[in-house]
Amino acid sequence: MRMTTLALPTAVLLTCIPNFTAHAQETRYIDDRSSAASLIQSFYNAINRQEYARAWDYFGDQKPAKDLDAFAKGYQGTQQVNVITGSVASEGAAGSTFYYLPVAIIAFDKAGGEKVFAGCYTLRLANPAIQGEPFRPLHIEKGSLKPSTVSYEDALPKDCPDAPAPEQTDTILSDVRTLFDTMHPECDRHLPGGDPANAEVEQYTIPYRYSTDADGDPERTARLFRFYCGTGAYNESHVYYQHNEDEGLREVQFATPELDVRYEDDNSDEKVDSVSIIGYKATPKLINSFYDEGSHSITSHGKWRGVGDASDSGTWLFRNGEFTLVKYDVDASYDGEINPETVLDYDTAP
Repeated sequence: MRMTTLALPTAVLLTCIPNFTAHAQETRYIDDRSSAASLIQSFYNAINRQEYARAWDYFGDQKPAKDLDAFAKGYQGTQQVNVITGSVASEGAAGSTFYYLPVAIIAFDKAGGEKVFAGCYTLRLANPAIQGEPFRPLHIEKGSLKPSTVSYEDALPKDCPDAPAPEQTDTILSDVRTLFDTMHPECDRHLPGGDPANAEVEQYTIPYRYSTDADGDPERTARLFRFYCGTGAYNESHVYYQHNEDEGLREVQFATPELDVRYEDDNSDEKVDSVSIIGYKATPKLINSFYDEGSHSITSHGKWRGVGDASDSGTWLFRNGEFTLVKYDVDASYDGEINPETVLDYDTAP
């Protein structure tokens, strides 16, 4: 499995993996032993949250320091660690499965410095069906990381020494999961009742052509990924990523009108005087959104309150390899009725 690999162009990596300086309590808790890559991600999540006992427990009998205090002291000057992982290889031996995972990390210290390390982790899972008590889940047997002389985005080893050939996986899907986890730690990755081992993602394939393509040119293909991000009282949010051969993998930013809504007597409970667009902004999140495969468009509908009588709705059409805002409706009146007003329309014929 290649669960957390970022095989992206350098320019994309540099913009998508920032130097996080948030405090430990602002980092979303991740504790996932369902795969080698997710366990290593959980290990560094524990380091970033300064939960050193949890990080220590991800190791088996062979610990990385003489005791927990010595282990924790080794990270006293560390502010944040970002990690990318490669294609995992595995083999069975003596009733256990061993996993070999290439890893590159960049560690940011509290003084503002940074260092890149690369190497491999070996992980082990004894056959769960024949284990007794106490049960030992997947754990780290050992890690061997050394300072790298190349940049973070180039440091990831292709494989681990003396390991079997890596498994073949959908690397784009692996990359987009890692990108989502890295860029949106504030999101709840899992739908209620969903599989806790994986971020909830829907996938679509979009055939398209550029306006400059000749009639005889082959049809192009883009992949669209929709991630669940979280649910509030009456709205659900989503984040989208797009991949094509020309631009690689990137997060979709949606153009959204900035509105100036005026009410009688400056009271939102009164009649709406006017709704004006005073500018545009880009957002990576849409509310209650869906992709329609028939029209190649994404629609959203954000409720301003639970009864849904006030809301905004948008439509973004996929054309020329991009999602373009073509329609926006606003229902700004808190009158108990559904009566939206179209404030932008490039989607309806005159």
